[in-house]
Amino acid sequence: MYVAVKGGERAIDNAHAWLAEERRGDPAVPALGLDQIAGQLALAVNRVMAEGSLFDRGLAALAIKQARGDLIEAIFLIRAYRTTLPRFGASVPVDTAGMACIRRISATFKDAPGGQVLGPTFDYTHRLLDFALAAEGAVPEAPQAEPQPGPVPHVTGFLGRDGMIEPAEFTGAEPRDLTREPLSLPADRALRLQALARGDEGFVLGLAYSTQRGYGRTHAFVGELRIGTVGVEIEIPELGFAVEIGEVELTECETVNQFKGSRTEPPQFTRGYGLTFGQTERKAIAMSLVDRALRWRELGEDDTGAPAQDEEFVLSHCDNIQATGFLEHIKLPHYVDFQSELELVRKLRAEAEQARAARKAAE
Repeated sequence: MYVAVKGGERAIDNAHAWLAEERRGDPAVPALGLDQIAGQLALAVNRVMAEGSLFDRGLAALAIKQARGDLIEAIFLIRAYRTTLPRFGASVPVDTAGMACIRRISATFKDAPGGQVLGPTFDYTHRLLDFALAAEGAVPEAPQAEPQPGPVPHVTGFLGRDGMIEPAEFTGAEPRDLTREPLSLPADRALRLQALARGDEGFVLGLAYSTQRGYGRTHAFVGELRIGTVGVEIEIPELGFAVEIGEVELTECETVNQFKGSRTEPPQFTRGYGLTFGQTERKAIAMSLVDRALRWRELGEDDTGAPAQDEEFVLSHCDNIQATGFLEHIKLPHYVDFQSELELVRKLRAEAEQARAARKAAE
């Protein structure tokens, strides 16, 4: 047993060394710096921060480098590091109406108060490979527009002014913290939104797509999508007021969904909501669609049996770290389990052969 353990340790050490060599790549090529990753692979960094629940571009860039570009592995590294950090307190809710927007669009109103700001987006590109990037050619510089200063009114606020959309929900109760307490079902909306914000982008995207294809009651419009920075404030008991301690970049999406009304509610529009770290608009839109699909019970709608409406299915499977851990554990040694199943199959085959022989003899 001791020899086997020592042999296993040597193999693992060699695997680590090989991994480090593969991570570095060709030594003749300059190593990738963290500032390069943070600056030029910003969308990957944003996803790692969002699903890792830690806003730190430098650490997210380090995790991506260490994980060789595997974003789920990088998210795992960030979450593991996050658990070692002390917690000094909780910030007050951020005011996204005061966001300094670099991107703000609405699919519901052409002339939205405050204007539409296209911002840095792939939406209007032709999706053609730019070989100038491979040749490291000069890229035309865009005019540097200043972020739109806040406050910028939310588009849904104008619908709410006429009673055309449900009121924004805010109970004032302190939500449970999914990073400190295990998920429990049934979950309230605040907990569902936390799980979706940390959920795997691909999984949430697939569920959101299913709702648009009829597997859920969400015929949605993007009421507003905005990206920008907001101040983070924390209340200082000794001072008696809140003090801004920094800024974070956020993506916020509010979808507007038709609602035919129920016994207690008049026909109106309802809301879906998504809020994530960084520029992660695909995730925010998908999150808002799934959020709305999960609200069928509180809105008095029928359960159509769609996957996106099943709270237990969605929340129990959207986390990519849990999914990865369970999926990849099957590549670890299961020798004893397999041998027992192997013996069982051999026994069943022997019994089946005996029964076949008995039937043949009886004939």
